Amino acid sequence: MAQVETVRGPIDTANLGITLMHEHVFVLNEEIRRNYPRDWDEDQRTDDAVAKLNALRERGCATIADPTVIGLGRDIERIAKIAARTELNIIAATGIYTYNEVPLYFQYRGAGRRDAASDPMTAMFIADLTEGIASTGIKAGFLKCAIEEQGLTPGVERVMRAVAQAHVATGAPVTVHTHPGCRSGLEALRVLGEEGADLTRVVLGHSGDTADVDHLAELADQGCLLGMDRFGLDILLPMEQRVATVAALCARGYAGSMVLSHDASCHIDWFSPEQRAQFAPAWHYEHLFDDVLPALRERGVSETQLETMLVDNPRRYFSGPASK
Repeated sequence: MAQVETVRGPIDTANLGITLMHEHVFVLNEEIRRNYPRDWDEDQRTDDAVAKLNALRERGCATIADPTVIGLGRDIERIAKIAARTELNIIAATGIYTYNEVPLYFQYRGAGRRDAASDPMTAMFIADLTEGIASTGIKAGFLKCAIEEQGLTPGVERVMRAVAQAHVATGAPVTVHTHPGCRSGLEALRVLGEEGADLTRVVLGHSGDTADVDHLAELADQGCLLGMDRFGLDILLPMEQRVATVAALCARGYAGSMVLSHDASCHIDWFSPEQRAQFAPAWHYEHLFDDVLPALRERGVSETQLETMLVDNPRRYFSGPASK
């Protein structure tokens, strides 16, 4: 049986269980946090995260894929301390999160690169996957990049091609933050495909932000998985439309092309707690189990289809072609 790296070490993909494929533990600006720490209590935040993840485990979730990479405040040592206090599996990611330019660190490094395979960031991603992150020995289990409304800027393209090459070199699967309103998933699949990526090992994140079922079917027909992963962010698309879209795709036979999640976190510093409570009161880990799954059942989505989206598709994504 194939194995996948978690923060506590490798496990058989057969043991992943119910898996939410896009959940953060923390989303932070680490430079702000370190220099202006007045809003941060490390022990309190850690205890709060453990409590929230344990509550998610009690709902029946066994695993989360955490796509927190450079640009989102990844701190693998902090996550390791939290993982040690919960039975929930946490799969860490490598990559870079940008909508536009690459971090200045890379601006001149790799300026003479011949292709994405020779890009120094590619080597860094591969090291995270094969050697471990930040000298901890904790290995990433998947790759992450992004393409937003700004489109395929030179920086976005460079990161995406480096991610694709790290995927080709290691077999690690890929998650892409996309903006379905701009149909950026099509561009992501094109670029990844040009680098030789296996599109069946790609999740197009945030696909659930649109109710355009025909467009989503067009994406799924290329072999990728659709990340219906922002349940709770009703400000972007109401829950009723998100549920109706998943149900419509299931009715068309696309249950094998979707994964479900929230894109939530224990703490995100992009907003104050008051702002978050005001614009997204349902944006938390338990919303899927308490509200969304019952609504999908009412829409005619079967238990078999739910298991496909929550168990089978994540297992296949992390197992690779040999498991098919």
